[in-house]
Amino acid sequence: MPTGSGVSCACWATPGLGKTFAVHHTAHTRFPQAHVPLRLGARPGPADLRAHLHHALGIHGTALAEPAAADALIRRALGAAPRIVVVDEADRMPEPCFEYLRFLHDDLPDGLCAVLIAGQRGEEALRAQQMLLTRTTTWLTLQPLDRGQVPRAAAVLHPLWQTVAPDQLRSLDGHFAHGSLRRWALLTHHVQRALTATGAACPDPGLLRRVVARIDTSRRP
Repeated sequence: MPTGSGVSCACWATPGLGKTFAVHHTAHTRFPQAHVPLRLGARPGPADLRAHLHHALGIHGTALAEPAAADALIRRALGAAPRIVVVDEADRMPEPCFEYLRFLHDDLPDGLCAVLIAGQRGEEALRAQQMLLTRTTTWLTLQPLDRGQVPRAAAVLHPLWQTVAPDQLRSLDGHFAHGSLRRWALLTHHVQRALTATGAACPDPGLLRRVVARIDTSRRP
């Protein structure tokens, strides 16, 4: 993940692939002091963006209503130490919010390091923002996990998968998860419930088959 100046990265993927988890987990684990997570909700305005930045940056007190005073505090906090501002569902932001990010980028001595996350349909919305075209160093499309990545990813997702053989994990992905982190999270939840109900210490192949059979696999995320 980039930590240099500039609006550093825009990334998107189809729902359920774990783009939000991957970005926030990477930022939080590798750069915990720099990670500034923002989840703005639907159709935010610059005032909402200011308020979220105020709280995410740990600025004391209530967010100020006067834009110039609020901006002074935000710029000071952003300039005091390296920051990675991660904006989830960035494609929902209207143009004034992108303009506010441009203002912060151009006003700060070292620019603004930000990661903008969007759904697959949000790629067009992000690329339509002219301010991003000259300030973004990386454009990423996240792909589903391929079968070879599944054993390692599942073991990181939850300790219960560390007891399951790699071939079994790949089989579960092929029959149920299809490379989607959201499907793996759903499967993990149901397997945990089954372990609690049966008193088993770890999932065996029979338990896993029964759990998968109970979950509707006809719809994918």
